[in-house]
Amino acid sequence: MEPKYQLMRTLRCKDINRPGVLGNLTTTIGKAGGNIGTIRTVRLGHTFIIRDLDIFVDDDEHLNNVVNAVKAIEGVTLLDVIDEVLQLHRGGKIKMVNTFEVKSTNILRKIYTPGVAEVCLRIAKDPSLKNIYTSISRFVAIVTDGSRVLGLGNIGPAAAMPVMEGKAALLHQLVGLGGIPILLDTNDTEATIATVRNIAPTFGGIQLEDIASPRCFDIYARLRDELAIPVMHDDQQGTAVVTLAAIITACKNTGRDIKTAKIGQIGLGASGLVIAETLFKFTGNPVLGTARSEASLKRHEARGGIPSTLTEIMQKADIVVGCSGVKGLIDPKTVRKGQMIFALTNPEPEIDPDVAIKHGAALATDGRSVNNLLCFPGIWKGTFDAGASRINNDMLVAAALAIAEYTPENELMPYILDQDVHRAVTHAVARAAVKTGVARNSLVDDYFVNS
Repeated sequence: MEPKYQLMRTLRCKDINRPGVLGNLTTTIGKAGGNIGTIRTVRLGHTFIIRDLDIFVDDDEHLNNVVNAVKAIEGVTLLDVIDEVLQLHRGGKIKMVNTFEVKSTNILRKIYTPGVAEVCLRIAKDPSLKNIYTSISRFVAIVTDGSRVLGLGNIGPAAAMPVMEGKAALLHQLVGLGGIPILLDTNDTEATIATVRNIAPTFGGIQLEDIASPRCFDIYARLRDELAIPVMHDDQQGTAVVTLAAIITACKNTGRDIKTAKIGQIGLGASGLVIAETLFKFTGNPVLGTARSEASLKRHEARGGIPSTLTEIMQKADIVVGCSGVKGLIDPKTVRKGQMIFALTNPEPEIDPDVAIKHGAALATDGRSVNNLLCFPGIWKGTFDAGASRINNDMLVAAALAIAEYTPENELMPYILDQDVHRAVTHAVARAAVKTGVARNSLVDDYFVNS
């Protein structure tokens, strides 16, 4: 069965400028099953208002139902149905540009021939100078084979490129680093490892993305141990960081002690296995875990977890985390009063958060609220600023604590584009790198240890 995702379209509507018309429009869209996002005023006239309404629908048939319902509203004229998603992706979302313009032969001679030869020879004599005189120390390779693109499945490397471009664009915008998508046309573990090993000299770090389990575990572990630069698998470490941050905040908001709470993990794939391991290391308490395969349960047990069943987790766990990939897996009747449920499977969770709360959950959320974007830019910037040789567990926990600290009161997560949050993660990660002895940039030692 193909994975389900939602279509996003923009309805441009011309409304008669009188009270109640907009309310009628939004109510009609809601009754037709459309989920409304942003509403923008395009033109304000004396007798009419033109607005763009972003809506989310299940498929083209659902879209047609919403469109027909809007067309039938008195006082509303549907001017256009716009696919802004495709428009924004046309031509790609990233490009490589110079750090300065070459406007004269004088500059040309300095950056190319003959001047560049001197820089090359200096680096040949002292390879560490590559971090000063090239862009290597500011480049992250975003590597995928497209075998497990979140919410979409095995769609292949080319189809995964829009996701990788998005990661790269945000890495640049939020922390000023260059993300370079690397698409691998292979599902072979050894070929993947060899390819990344061979291109590693181009980059300051490797971020693995959307590689299917269980291959992703071996690929990450081998590259982490074999390369001289830091490696992170965003589906593993990134998801674990934001989940830990969300749970810390949720416990604070509900008055629960995370160190004594019983935690259950449903689904032990790339994300679930490392979430459970991270929570175990943070709390000191083994995490109950369940999965469909015996191999997954054995991996969980080897990392300090307790193999369990779904029934046992719902009966015993105070905090339940779902990364199963199965819509509606959690029966609402099994929710216990006061439980906290993080149903993180996208695009459709193990249980609808509103349903979980109606059945007694003290807090419930889904994957839309717990987003890796809150951590991976700052993790990389902090790692690079410290010149860290690797990304260790202390650095990841520091990132989670920084996210939790910057979460507004009574919220679960901070605003995802808040530059202060990404700056806080950067500093926390760099400081942790220095304190754990993996930092190689001596210039940051005094600042981060004493600040």
